Amino acid sequence: MQKSIDMGLAGSLTMIFLTVAVVLLLRNFYIRFNRLQKSKDEEQS
Repeated sequence: MQKSIDMGLAGSLTMIFLTVAVVLLLRNFYIRFNRLQKSKDEEQS
């Protein structure tokens, strides 16, 4: 019984880690994309 609890905890921690990693990657991509869009807009105007 104890082993299944440990596996559940490890799975939860893994999912939390993966979720945080994906959120950070998406956030960095979004910031970089917005910066590129701003520089393109300034070049055109």
